[in-house]
Amino acid sequence: METWQNASVKNDLYINQHLVKEPPALENATKTIRETNYPQMEVSPAQGKFLYMLAKMRNAKRVLEIGTFYGYSTMWFAKAVPDGGLVVSIEMTEKFVDMAQRNVSSAGLASKVELLHGDAAALLGKLIADKVEPFDFIFIDAHKPSYPQYLSLCMQLAKPGTVICGDNVILDGELANMDNNNPKAASVRAFIEELGVMEGVESTALQTIGVKGYDGFTLSIVGDAPSFRA
Repeated sequence: METWQNASVKNDLYINQHLVKEPPALENATKTIRETNYPQMEVSPAQGKFLYMLAKMRNAKRVLEIGTFYGYSTMWFAKAVPDGGLVVSIEMTEKFVDMAQRNVSSAGLASKVELLHGDAAALLGKLIADKVEPFDFIFIDAHKPSYPQYLSLCMQLAKPGTVICGDNVILDGELANMDNNNPKAASVRAFIEELGVMEGVESTALQTIGVKGYDGFTLSIVGDAPSFRA
């Protein structure tokens, strides 16, 4: 009998073929990155379209993304926001910013994307200090030990109705393994536990399987809570 792991990959490929229908610019960007030795850190095509649909259902005009890599999910978000909308994406590694800029431009989406290079916490702090307009959708997909800090900062860039999605939170099944106290696992648990007690925020999490293995994400909606801005 086929293992569920192998079946999940086949199912993902079937879903991609019949439902996702990956845009050529995104498919080409992925082919280019696969020719390098970089790990597969981007979301899968099905997950990318899922994020796109979440942003469209939210009617998001302003999206904040923490963790750009080569711009795969960035481009899905840029396709979701309307003309005049903006995706602000933060990336620490300069070569990834350069790659993402080329991919976004090749896809004809440069007018909808602002790429920021540098430490995410510092750049989030600058956005807060600059009193930028709050975001409609926030996607956290970066340095896992920093998730609790990112959450605190992102709440100051949110408003009632903002959707916040935290990626890679199941940790290949290690989330609830309390014997696993490495910084990544401990921080993701702290992130989830903080979401669970945060006033005015409703959250859940879903586990996923497929071409990205065994993982999952949190999904939160900011409600009518006291202002999180200082």
